[in-house]
Amino acid sequence: MSAIRLLVLAALWKGGPMHGHQVKQAARADRTDLWTEVRPGSLYHALHRMAADGAIRPVRSETVGSRPERTVYEITATGLMELDTARAAAFGRTGLRPDPVDLGLLTAAGMPYTEVAAAMGRRLDIYRAEADAWQEAWDAARPTLRAGEALAFRHTQLRLEAEIAWHREVLERLAPGA
Repeated sequence: MSAIRLLVLAALWKGGPMHGHQVKQAARADRTDLWTEVRPGSLYHALHRMAADGAIRPVRSETVGSRPERTVYEITATGLMELDTARAAAFGRTGLRPDPVDLGLLTAAGMPYTEVAAAMGRRLDIYRAEADAWQEAWDAARPTLRAGEALAFRHTQLRLEAEIAWHREVLERLAPGA
């Protein structure tokens, strides 16, 4: 199950029939871009594919002003089953993806210490900047967050803190004499 399918099915289940732009607006309102890697351009292709698969169905077309005609979709019984399955899969999936930096460290034998330390220092700076930006986003969003969003923000914050702590540890161990 792709993230875009889960996003579309959840939006139509929660918000009722919508056209693609409304699904995109709902995703923006839910800050979905922070929690997924869904690209906006993939939405319309996914809508067409999901309609062909029977997960959603067109219910009508709308034309507002001089805008192009828009197809409004609703979730089907098949889509509801797929949504349940996708949610269960999302909750059931655990594990960390391999990080290429680990392989880099494993193959760094023979590299000058200064190069390895500089690369790890740059990574640490990037994670610190990400953590700061994330904190700013969280602080700005906090007054309007629903419980699930607050938990998702906290999850990302803890993951960033863990990366920062690990990078500091690596730099300490790489220090001359360590």
